[in-house]
Amino acid sequence: MDDYTTYPSGLRLSGRRVVVVGGGHVAQRRVPHLIAAGADVHVVSPRVTPAIEGMVGSGELTWHPRGFTDTDLDESWYVVAATDDRAVNEQVSEAAEARRIFCVRSDDATRATAWTPAVGRHAGVTVAVLGQREPQRSAAVRDEILEGLREGTIVARHQRDRSPGVVLVGGGPGDPDLMSVAGRKALMEADVVVADRLAPRELLGELPADVELIDVAKLPRGRSALQEEINRVIVARALAGKRVVRFKGGDNFVFGRGYEEVLACRAAGVPVTVIPGLTSPIAVPAVAGIPVTHRGVAHEFTVVSGHLPPGHPESLVDWSALGRLTGTVILMMAVENAPVIAAALVDGGRPASTPVAVVCDGTMPGERTVLATLGTLAAELAAHAVRPPAIIVVGGVVAVAHPAHFA
Repeated sequence: MDDYTTYPSGLRLSGRRVVVVGGGHVAQRRVPHLIAAGADVHVVSPRVTPAIEGMVGSGELTWHPRGFTDTDLDESWYVVAATDDRAVNEQVSEAAEARRIFCVRSDDATRATAWTPAVGRHAGVTVAVLGQREPQRSAAVRDEILEGLREGTIVARHQRDRSPGVVLVGGGPGDPDLMSVAGRKALMEADVVVADRLAPRELLGELPADVELIDVAKLPRGRSALQEEINRVIVARALAGKRVVRFKGGDNFVFGRGYEEVLACRAAGVPVTVIPGLTSPIAVPAVAGIPVTHRGVAHEFTVVSGHLPPGHPESLVDWSALGRLTGTVILMMAVENAPVIAAALVDGGRPASTPVAVVCDGTMPGERTVLATLGTLAAELAAHAVRPPAIIVVGGVVAVAHPAHFA
């Protein structure tokens, strides 16, 4: 193994073109770290996973839906060959070599000119471990270092729990630094990770190579995994003796359908535990500088799912009652229905001048806040091309956070 001695180096890829050839789960693990580094990421593949498609839709990378050509590497600084076709990966390697571009190979590390280390971050420290083509060993060493950093002792060791069962992990609003230590530990102990699109995606790149990753992304008005199928998968893997982590964004039990998964596990006799996560309707406004309550302004806040519009026969929301409240209303999954919701709140008694904040991609690199009122919300959403995911905050607390705008 010593024949493959490497020279470790930290690459500064911000604004530089990086090409990932392949759109499967290997690419899905690598892309978030490249985006986090600020790279101009281009994915070349006829097909991509739903999670990568979601990154395309949010403008975080460029997708070329076709096969690879050598000229894809022109003006590039780094390339990842991540297809399941050895001939294509070899073509990528040769094109990179001709252009003096370092190339990572997912299929054969001996044919690569660069290796992806097991990476983790804590308190401004990046830990990168290369175990001479032994990814499981690399991940294990990285885990021990990170736990030592988090616990305050670098020499601490522990016995990981690998007993069969299901752990529901709330990943928080998106930023991996906002996820609990217990949640991170559960991920590293998993045999199988069943992940949503909004779970902290960079953490998927830290998983040991032998962990099975199952993508159950739900794209707004697009490809979605059925909840019944998710229930079946987590139960089946657990009954097969695997330790399964169901990895969600936010908190499992706040419009996350997590308790349906608990009931499915209990019905099958599968042990199930829950690790809560920071819930997005509170955490995202907080990170954006908006309190959901404030003395003398709001004595209550209400979290509402807006996936169904007012008047829909399946809606369980009393919109007129919400309109009569004076506190904060926080809307989730409501971008598409926001204009009719705003009208319903006004009809219920809220002034059209009520301040509104729309926090898009909260805690993520592309986070932005669009300010409006109930009366102007529809126009502002269109003017700023707002797309999910977004948290919509309605009430006087928005003016507290942005007094100049609502003066």
